[in-house]
Amino acid sequence: MAQNPYTLAFGTEPTELIPRTVANSEVIDAFSAKQPSQPLYMVTGVRGSGKTVFMTSIASHFRSQDDWIVVELNPERNLLEDLTSKLSSQNQLAAIFSAAKIDLSLLGFGLSLEGAAPISNVEIALQRMLESLDKKGKRVLVTIDEVTNSPQIREFAASFQIFLRQKLPIYLVMTGLYENIYDLQNEKTLTFLYRAPRIDLQPLNVGTIAANYRATFGLGAGESLEMAKATKGFAFAFQLLGYLTWNKGGRWQDTLPDYKQYLDELVYEKIWMDLSRGDRRILHAIATTSTKKVADIRAFLGIESNEFSPYRRRLIRKGVITAEGRGYVAFTLPLFGNFVLENFGEG
Repeated sequence: MAQNPYTLAFGTEPTELIPRTVANSEVIDAFSAKQPSQPLYMVTGVRGSGKTVFMTSIASHFRSQDDWIVVELNPERNLLEDLTSKLSSQNQLAAIFSAAKIDLSLLGFGLSLEGAAPISNVEIALQRMLESLDKKGKRVLVTIDEVTNSPQIREFAASFQIFLRQKLPIYLVMTGLYENIYDLQNEKTLTFLYRAPRIDLQPLNVGTIAANYRATFGLGAGESLEMAKATKGFAFAFQLLGYLTWNKGGRWQDTLPDYKQYLDELVYEKIWMDLSRGDRRILHAIATTSTKKVADIRAFLGIESNEFSPYRRRLIRKGVITAEGRGYVAFTLPLFGNFVLENFGEG
């Protein structure tokens, strides 16, 4: 039996993938330029929107280039030390650092070098390492997944800014939930992040999803489009519905009860936990008001426009709702309105 080409594992690159061609090209072109205008991108999106997969595709592209070194860092560790360790542990790079007389023995990386003064400051060590790589025509791409406004991230970002001022060949892609990226970009000591380009991952193209399902399951044009519309372009939903349909031998409508349960348990419960009571109240009003007209939603809640607007703006940025024409809103996630109605008032 053939292996299921779809996956439920968050962050892994599945066999069946809808590429984000425009966003991918933006980052790759910016980093590949002879004199890059943007050395940093921040990627946001709701849980399950494909942030990690997007970042992985960028990393895979540059990993295939001989003049690029790609390093993935764990946001929970000391990032400067981690980057130093990972660079110095690669044999080819270690030879470059040794030839440049970069002694990392005091930092716990590598052996002492005769005639070289040991470096005791990790930021200085990285500066020297990046300078030596620059002379060899090498560039370093650092990727960090699911960042928060933590001491480790702030320290690394501050050093990254110094490296940029020194025109060193280092590039950075960070992913995170909207609120975490927002907090980081508004950190007073890291004003350069506020100006950093941000990619907000939008829903996948429904027509492209339909073509994928049609090719995989041999469905007609109408049925494959109906199936694709059931995902609303939500990246995890695309994988989930494909995964369940594969296991049902192509009978996608038979999967719908499981489809809803998986969405609820694997994605929506966590999203719901991260929302404020006020956010939940607004979402409940949207789910309850069949017209989805803002005026009707406000009337249901008994609030004025100036009270509703901040919630609307924040929920749009979080990727939970979208503005559909002037004066209307709608859920971006499939069956999320049902989840809201079932769970409002609990917890």
